[in-house]
Amino acid sequence: MGESEASGAWRGTPSVPPWALLALLGVVFAPALVALASVWETVDYYSHGYLIPVVAAWAAWRDREALTELPVAPDRRGLAFILAALAVYGVGLLAGLVEVQGVALVAAVAGAVLLLRGAQWLRALRFPIAFLLFMVPVPDAWIGPVILQLRLFVTTVAAAILQSVGLLVAREGNVLTLPGGEALFVADACSGVTSLVTLAPLAVLLAYYSERTLGRRLLLVSSVVPIALAGNLLRVIVTVVAAHFVGVGVATESVLHDSAGLLTYVLGCLALVGVGGLLRRLAPER
Repeated sequence: MGESEASGAWRGTPSVPPWALLALLGVVFAPALVALASVWETVDYYSHGYLIPVVAAWAAWRDREALTELPVAPDRRGLAFILAALAVYGVGLLAGLVEVQGVALVAAVAGAVLLLRGAQWLRALRFPIAFLLFMVPVPDAWIGPVILQLRLFVTTVAAAILQSVGLLVAREGNVLTLPGGEALFVADACSGVTSLVTLAPLAVLLAYYSERTLGRRLLLVSSVVPIALAGNLLRVIVTVVAAHFVGVGVATESVLHDSAGLLTYVLGCLALVGVGGLLRRLAPER
């Protein structure tokens, strides 16, 4: 479709150069990006937020040849979508809710695609646009109870396993006490929430590009939960065993302990890839 045809497709929508609209949205949503970056910088389990826009851009670029074959048919419904996103964004700014600002930003991206390119482009880009939601933090009211339950679960199971192999350890809440009286506090980082939140985008990406049916995709994504719990359960057990034999200080303040989070994530990634391979071997797609 040529420029004249594309312009005619607006059907009454005010003529706005695409670059001007995108620049305006960039300026308007700059505070949201700053707020999101501040969360990515300060909260461990959101540090992957910087990578989400890069991966989303790659996913859109990957289908660039298919996109060029789609007609450019700007849809003025996108303008209504953008206005609604701006209204939600205003609420997020006034209330200081970063998650609301982030959702409004993603909605504005979808509206801009619809306004500038049309419904077919929006459908074709639905995955990379939806993937951007992974850069938005989950509300504290939702994630807080999850962290609490995960910590209690990991602590309880770790204590049971350690006691079953003859290592005396007492549990009180999310604190494990060794026979000598040394106490180990199971922090948020060891609860599994970091692995859960950071592995979820990778699982969705793998499921979308490696599986074809919804059931198999859901199965692969849902495997993140046991993988995250198992990885952090192993992390807690190894830390307690190390504290028993070499002391709490060495076990909790060494370089190995500091790198345990990264090692747990790497093992989680490998386990996720392994689950995908096992799924294809045990139940190959027809």
